[in-house]
Amino acid sequence: MKVNGKHYRTIWVHPENPGVIQIIDQRHLPHQFVIEDLSTLDQTVTSIKDMHVRGAPLIGIAAAYGIYLALLEAKSKQQDSKKTIESACQKLKETRPTAVNLAWALECQRNALAHCHSIEEMIGKSLETARHLANQDVEMCKQIGVHSLKMIEEVSARKKGLSVNILTHCNAGWLACVDWGTKTSGIYQAFDKKIPIHVWVDETRPRNQGASLTAWEFSQHGIPHTVVADNAGGHLMQRKMVDLVFVGSDRVTQAGDVANKIGTYLKALAAKASDIPFYVAFPSTTIDWTMKEGLREIPIEERSPDEVSYIEGFVDGSIKKVRLTPPNSPAFNPAFDVTPASLITGLITERGIAPASKEGLLKLFPEKNLDD
Repeated sequence: MKVNGKHYRTIWVHPENPGVIQIIDQRHLPHQFVIEDLSTLDQTVTSIKDMHVRGAPLIGIAAAYGIYLALLEAKSKQQDSKKTIESACQKLKETRPTAVNLAWALECQRNALAHCHSIEEMIGKSLETARHLANQDVEMCKQIGVHSLKMIEEVSARKKGLSVNILTHCNAGWLACVDWGTKTSGIYQAFDKKIPIHVWVDETRPRNQGASLTAWEFSQHGIPHTVVADNAGGHLMQRKMVDLVFVGSDRVTQAGDVANKIGTYLKALAAKASDIPFYVAFPSTTIDWTMKEGLREIPIEERSPDEVSYIEGFVDGSIKKVRLTPPNSPAFNPAFDVTPASLITGLITERGIAPASKEGLLKLFPEKNLDD
């Protein structure tokens, strides 16, 4: 996507120093555009854990580059390469437990490096693999948008050219992936085709990824949008001011249950009650084929209660934190919730749109051959 008219991915190798990986530090958005340099494994771990980068697909790609940086360090310190890989994988995997893309990317690196015979070969292979996974993510997100676009076009035709109103939750945009985004890919493609659209952007408390990140993305691209409080979504759907709901996902079970940013479940309930189509967009790397039932099996990350008790904003030229709650009031901060397949209209992947069920997913991915 573009920032001030210039195309950016969310993560890339420094053009003048291949020992440095560059990211957009999302903590500063929408007020400041900051590019951060990562040159060590620990810096990569911190960038994922503290959400300099976030979003399931991007977390996975950042972890893949983290293995490359760990091997560079191992060479300079003359450390054992195989122990370095296992230690780095463990550190990276512990950063964010809900997003399955993280474990998937690390396993891709393990498999790619298994037959290397020297640290130099491992360094080269790990960089090649990370770049391949990044390019693959871009293509998958683009294809997700191709399928989402068809639904937007159908609604536009029914409305005879009137604006298509889409409700989003959290980000799941370009900033959550390497490019295009998942739920936003079709929105970008529709806008570029001159289809009239408008997006209701949920603020998505407590970290406000909708208000800060999605709204910033749409502002940069020129997409008409309006930021709304999280609790306004049901009101908008009741009054038929929403035509489609698009959200992303951090983990999808083989049965079609979905873990996504906290509050997604409530949007799905409201959409079901209001007969509004509710779609979840994600690359196939987000499917956890080992899990059968989301509510009992998907690990839900609990983050610091300070994210609930405090809020950040831009004041007098800098980002400042202020307290919202009484000092003696405790806070609870689950980062995700699980939306059951029964509330989901369809699952949008790079291979097409499937019903939210094991049978639906297997029609798109027949090679999985899951046994009951």
